[in-house]
Amino acid sequence: MATTQTPAARPASQPKERKRTDIAFLLAQLGGYAAERFGERAAELDFTRPQAGLLRLISREPGLSQQAVARRLGTPPSRLVALVDGLEQRGLIERRRNPGDRRNYALYLTAAGEGAMADLTRAAFDHELAISAPLTPAERTELSRLLAKLAAGHGLVPGVHPGYRNLRETDTGSR
Repeated sequence: MATTQTPAARPASQPKERKRTDIAFLLAQLGGYAAERFGERAAELDFTRPQAGLLRLISREPGLSQQAVARRLGTPPSRLVALVDGLEQRGLIERRRNPGDRRNYALYLTAAGEGAMADLTRAAFDHELAISAPLTPAERTELSRLLAKLAAGHGLVPGVHPGYRNLRETDTGSR
């Protein structure tokens, strides 16, 4: 006859079961959902997510070289070139010779790029409100603080989506 152990009869050497929280799964689930919804909003403005992210980075840090942008995004420079070329062809960014190192080009938004970035900023704001709609303002603030703490604790670069590390040609939006 088989015997079963009750919690009281469990040997002291057996670890107590931890309560499962599903934090990693929920973060992945919400991250995927949020990325897809933002992709839809960006597509309405004729941008891919990587294009929107590159415009955001250039708007926040104008004058970075392409090499510095590639390092910041964690993507191979060869993949970044197509992305930059596509946005330059659309008149949204421009390459300027770096006065400190004439071998490098610095990236800047054009006036049209600033207008596009304003549109993307509005879309991102609307997106954030939609994603966080079930939360109170205090809960939004606390969630943002906790997520920033997790991101920093894992060495993630603030404001840079890790998807750039796996950038494919189809993501560049080259025409």
